[in-house]
Amino acid sequence: MFSDLRAALRPAIVFTLGMVLLLGIAYPLILTGIGQTLFSHQANGSLIVDHGKVVGSELIGQGFSSDRYFHGRPSAAGNGYDATASSGSNFGPTSKALVDRVKGDVAKLSQQSPGAVLPPDLATASASGLDPDISPEAAFFQAARVAKARNMPLDQVRQLIQAHIQTPMPSFLGDPHVNVLMLNRALDAVAAKA
Repeated sequence: MFSDLRAALRPAIVFTLGMVLLLGIAYPLILTGIGQTLFSHQANGSLIVDHGKVVGSELIGQGFSSDRYFHGRPSAAGNGYDATASSGSNFGPTSKALVDRVKGDVAKLSQQSPGAVLPPDLATASASGLDPDISPEAAFFQAARVAKARNMPLDQVRQLIQAHIQTPMPSFLGDPHVNVLMLNRALDAVAAKA
């Protein structure tokens, strides 16, 4: 009787241990090795390093508040762009708190460019609260403010924006966008050369 039980359990235990070794250890190690070898920048979080110090990631938005910089989308993640609290606000379209926040943002942004059409992504938060990109329209909307704050020609700022517009390879997979951190770093690079 025990020999029958042992004979029935042995293949199940061997199979379970084999699958743990194969799928729980070998497979993740192989994929990690491939990722580190072929795509090390992406596998390590697309970190941006400046003079040996990590200043951000291409994949996670940051809060820029100075008029000298382009601003990203509003963030509902924690206290804003908190990667440990990634989420939307979960406010519905009839939420008074959401309506009040959006109205306040629209009023503030409309003062920057009176009469200009406000791109929706400057007043609405992304689902994760960590979106690093804005639409080209949102970048061009902010160009005059940034040019004035940096005492730069508006055309030069517009050219920087144009140079940083990223279009998905098959265009049907997404819309053109501008990475805010990369654009702001380019602004700082231009200022350092001047």
